[in-house]
Amino acid sequence: MEIKTVSQCTLAEILKAWNKGFEGYFVQIEMNEEVFLNRLVGEGLSPELSIVAFEHNNPVGIVLNGFRLMDGKKTSWNGGTGISPDYRGKGVSRILMEETIAIYERENVEVATLEAIKENKVAIALYEKYGYTITNQLLFLSGEYEAKVEKPIEIHVETIRPEQLSRLSFYQDNVPWQCSWHSNKQGEAKVFYNENNEAIGYMLYRTVWDQEGAIDSIVLYQLELLGDGNVEHIPHFIASITRHKVKLKTVNFLASNPATSYLTENGLEVKTEQVQMKKKINSLRGE
Repeated sequence: MEIKTVSQCTLAEILKAWNKGFEGYFVQIEMNEEVFLNRLVGEGLSPELSIVAFEHNNPVGIVLNGFRLMDGKKTSWNGGTGISPDYRGKGVSRILMEETIAIYERENVEVATLEAIKENKVAIALYEKYGYTITNQLLFLSGEYEAKVEKPIEIHVETIRPEQLSRLSFYQDNVPWQCSWHSNKQGEAKVFYNENNEAIGYMLYRTVWDQEGAIDSIVLYQLELLGDGNVEHIPHFIASITRHKVKLKTVNFLASNPATSYLTENGLEVKTEQVQMKKKINSLRGE
């Protein structure tokens, strides 16, 4: 078995490793060249520190890795581990995991993170074997939603760039990788203040437009209530984007987030459940 970095492989080899690696997976995540390259850049994945396993020049497994400073700690993200069907159960995942953890240690990673489909017990057991523990339950929600604002309240809305969220003291940096502002620089952000100019919530989201210039859907990456903010404010938050009925989706919302409960009680359905897993690396280096 030979291990190469993604930067050492051709694009055709990478796509074969990925698409075969996730063949028959719980969620269809096949990628073409454009989707892969957009994901590589948009999610901050490292070609030099992501790896592909080869058997007789045939790509049979892949791990994509990203690295960021999050919550003051150097954090890694496993953006996908896939093994070709013919090589599952033959030790390839073990080889890839051991090489990946060695990379994390060389890169002085403090916290390693990943997400796994809740039903994928085999993958979860593998990650637990290598020291990962489940820290959060995550939900993808989807459905139609109409922001019904029955009575106006005093809310001031400030629209900012996603990058500006990091400068705000109340911004929560410790979120699933794809929900961070780093992964959503092409998105939008709003902060909401009460009549005393106190922050009561913020949203990080992306608006999808149809060919006629109308809003087709809204993808929510973060919707956080702060201070005196409560679920009764959520319709006002979403109404700041549109008051029309719209398709609404969430990405990796914490099951414990009050906004998650509100949205499921108001028409959205759970489409996919994941677990977030983390592993402390620094303790293995005697720090």
